Amino acid sequence: MVTELPICAIRLRTERRNRLWSQKDMARRLVEAADDDVRARLPSRESIVRRIKAYEAGHNQPDDPYRLLYARAFGLTEDQLFDCGVRNAGQDDDDEWHALELARQAYATEVGRETLERLELAVDDLAVAYHGASPRDLLIRVRRHLDYVSRLLDARKTLAEHRRLLIAGGWLSLLAATCLVDLRTFPAAAARLRTAAQLAEEAADPEMAAWCLETEAWQALTDGDYGRALALSQAAQRVAPKGSSAHIQATAQEGRALARLGAARETRHALSRVTRLVTPLPLPDRPEHHYRYDPAKCDAYTATTLSWLGDPAAESYARGVLARLESDGRPRPRRALAARLDLAFALLAADQSDEAAHMTLAALTDPHLVPAHHWRAAEVIRNLEERRVPEATELRTAYRELCVPIVS
Repeated sequence: MVTELPICAIRLRTERRNRLWSQKDMARRLVEAADDDVRARLPSRESIVRRIKAYEAGHNQPDDPYRLLYARAFGLTEDQLFDCGVRNAGQDDDDEWHALELARQAYATEVGRETLERLELAVDDLAVAYHGASPRDLLIRVRRHLDYVSRLLDARKTLAEHRRLLIAGGWLSLLAATCLVDLRTFPAAAARLRTAAQLAEEAADPEMAAWCLETEAWQALTDGDYGRALALSQAAQRVAPKGSSAHIQATAQEGRALARLGAARETRHALSRVTRLVTPLPLPDRPEHHYRYDPAKCDAYTATTLSWLGDPAAESYARGVLARLESDGRPRPRRALAARLDLAFALLAADQSDEAAHMTLAALTDPHLVPAHHWRAAEVIRNLEERRVPEATELRTAYRELCVPIVS
């Protein structure tokens, strides 16, 4: 069944769900956005919720003062929010969330334990899929699940169920942000990160909050803002539970930022701290999980960090990481691609330009290459051009065909 809804009704519902607000949350936000004199004239919260449902169903459009209150709550202008027109709202035929919906209907009248458990398993599955899936394809799946969480937030539920939904929505928002960083879509990534951070705060989940800061640090690092990357990774360590995956990852990220800043002594100190944190860790059940630190990542991060520092030891680390990834029988294509770029950069420091060019070409032609890798490949190519290596011409051509243009 295809439904025709006014654009403003779709926009109101979408803006609310993107923030993972229930309709009751929306009513509270509208009240909070009102000036004192307007607030005194507003009806009860129950009445405002009924208005919200009517607006989102397209029965009518908000009038004064609700237009202004909506705009304030969303941080948008009235013109942006209340455009006129009609579009096909359609019906989303996504197998994953339909399976969740079937379980909800079968086992509970509203949300229920079975639905939450399956949703949490789905969040873990998506975090595991990150290292092998295209970020664009994974983002589509994550958005489907975020939409499902938004629907459940409108249902009747206990406080405990509400918190679990907030946590699931927070991790999904964070994963969406990570995919958007990989795609170099920074404004959208920042919006998703803000949502994830807000949900982490509301759910009182310090590890998620720390991962938000660490992800922002990674974005700053890929964008060349090394001072900000350093500050954010240090802030993430202060927030994260000691010894947690987020704490270890943020410490490793600090080391990479320090390497880019040329602080050799501080970089090696950060690497030593990572080693001490990782040594007692067991291998996780699902080492591909993006938010559970796999001790095997320690050598990979050491290779990256030392290669950026120009340390000759980076070559042996990078070769060892790549050899393990290619022989352990568990496909980890994104990690293997990063290891080739690490090795290419390390080979430059060892004055092995021919092999550095070969590794870079292998990375450029890898189907798992994403925009977040481009700057690293570009850096190797610039170094090869400066050394007048013959293969640099072929690499530049490949880069122009497969990636965004190199900025001189």
